[in-house]
Amino acid sequence: MPKLKLSKNAILILEQRYLKKNDKGKVTEKPEDMFRRVAKNIAQADAKYKGNAKEAEKDFYNLMASLDFLPNSPTLLNAGRKLQQLAACFVLPIEDGISSIFQTLHNTALIHKTGAGTGFNFSRLRPKGDIIESSGLTSGPVSFMKVFDAATEQIKLGGTLRGANMGILNADHPDIEDFITVKSTENTLTNFNVSVAITDKFMQDAKKNRSYKLANPRTKKTVKKESARRIFRLICEQAWLNGDPGVIFIDRINEFNPTPSLGKIESTDSCGEQPLLAYESCNLGSVNLSNMAQNGKIDYEKLKKTIHAAVHFLDNVIDMCSYPLKENTDIVRKNRKIGLGVMGFADMLVKLKIPYDSEEGLKKAEEVMKFISKEAGIASLELAGKRGAFPEWKNSLWNRKSRHFKGCHMPLRNATRTTIAPTGTISIIADTSSGIEPLFALSYARRTAEGKTLTYFDKNLKKVLIESKLYKDEIVEKINREGSIKGIGEIPDKIKKVFAVGSDIAPEWHVRMQAAFQKHVDNGISKTVTLPKDATVEDIEKVFMMAFELGCKGISVYRLGSREGQVIYLSSKRDEQITLSGFLRR
Repeated sequence: MPKLKLSKNAILILEQRYLKKNDKGKVTEKPEDMFRRVAKNIAQADAKYKGNAKEAEKDFYNLMASLDFLPNSPTLLNAGRKLQQLAACFVLPIEDGISSIFQTLHNTALIHKTGAGTGFNFSRLRPKGDIIESSGLTSGPVSFMKVFDAATEQIKLGGTLRGANMGILNADHPDIEDFITVKSTENTLTNFNVSVAITDKFMQDAKKNRSYKLANPRTKKTVKKESARRIFRLICEQAWLNGDPGVIFIDRINEFNPTPSLGKIESTDSCGEQPLLAYESCNLGSVNLSNMAQNGKIDYEKLKKTIHAAVHFLDNVIDMCSYPLKENTDIVRKNRKIGLGVMGFADMLVKLKIPYDSEEGLKKAEEVMKFISKEAGIASLELAGKRGAFPEWKNSLWNRKSRHFKGCHMPLRNATRTTIAPTGTISIIADTSSGIEPLFALSYARRTAEGKTLTYFDKNLKKVLIESKLYKDEIVEKINREGSIKGIGEIPDKIKKVFAVGSDIAPEWHVRMQAAFQKHVDNGISKTVTLPKDATVEDIEKVFMMAFELGCKGISVYRLGSREGQVIYLSSKRDEQITLSGFLRR
């Protein structure tokens, strides 16, 4: 069995959030005990299929203890414990009526207390000022979002994490301007990310400066015409101001909906990477790509074994999960969606000496994700041979040829296999870079929800500086101050190119990298375009339009310094809280 090699920051975060505690709050579990607990619990599903649960338990422990793969936080928190709710992502429907709204709020509370996030589309709610037959005029969807936000504030997720929601409104809703500008003021909807659901037609109308119709969802009648370009500009102005809203391209999301017979997709999970049907849930996990790079090369045989073990693990999670609602259980088991993603991509590129913002970097992204997608599909086929296909297989687009679904001569176990999640906390445990993001900074500090400060100095950079005889106090001090080596004259350009951080990288490279991955990802991608403080609204317009044209399913931006009270900042300026990122979406 692999010997655990955890960083100090990893141990701290595990003790704060993941390890078992007694009634007095004292930690009663070691990290290796946690991995054993999770491995044993998830392996029990093998017995249902007459498999070798003991062998699976050993494989799953090695998979996690090596830090080659980690599942989403609820699995680490809850597997083998009382809650036994293992999925990170949920979407709940909201119909136009008080009973539906508050039933959804009740269901949200049940989900939040298990450690998961929720997404909603509020577009079915009638607009502000519309008639209510029994009692006058409605207050509109934005007001009810504030009710959900206030309730979320009072709930601790699994006792360890704050609630996170995604609020979505369609661009043709009459209250779209109120929705776009709702977070203009700090400390509003602090437990929500917000995104506008944009159609292909809206994007074409915005390009060509045409008007489009706003319709009352209650009557389905047009209430006014609006300039698509003006609304698009307003979205970009607000994103420039504080990072919200993001956009999701709802038509493209539904083009890739594998089971349209069960309904249209209207929302994503709280971080935007997982489009889901009403009541649907998905469990996620991430391969640590940094661990797949050795001696300047990718070990594809190791990566293949990791992918197959991870798909096995994630499929087992579905059977072992105790979902909060019967509706969750029913639809999850019809589709058996899983979301295998990656973390440590930026660290992998560093080990390969490939700049993130380069054609070679994009090529490597496509190469790796294409391999992961192919092997995840093979693993799902193999599981279907042993366990059966997902029940909705016959009605799915995988079972017949269509624009994006080429058809498959053998049934699949899982309707989707791949998703790129933000991997915020699990990347700390794995001591690697988040998701497919470039390096945040080469030296930074992160405030935890518990008020602790975790400090970082990039371990790969330290190694290179030592080898180059450049690891000196004055250089380290400059890196601590700037978070980047871009302006440090003593460091050679070849090192600077490989260790470029997010704010050093031109926005178009961020978008192109997301698009490169999206070509081979079934679901969506959590990725933030980090912009310098002096970026313009026009820069954000270009980012959003480019994301649409290159085939992304959604996009979000963050302009440095545009929000107060963030959780990640330059380590030498922690008292000033100079931010690099770190609100909910990330």
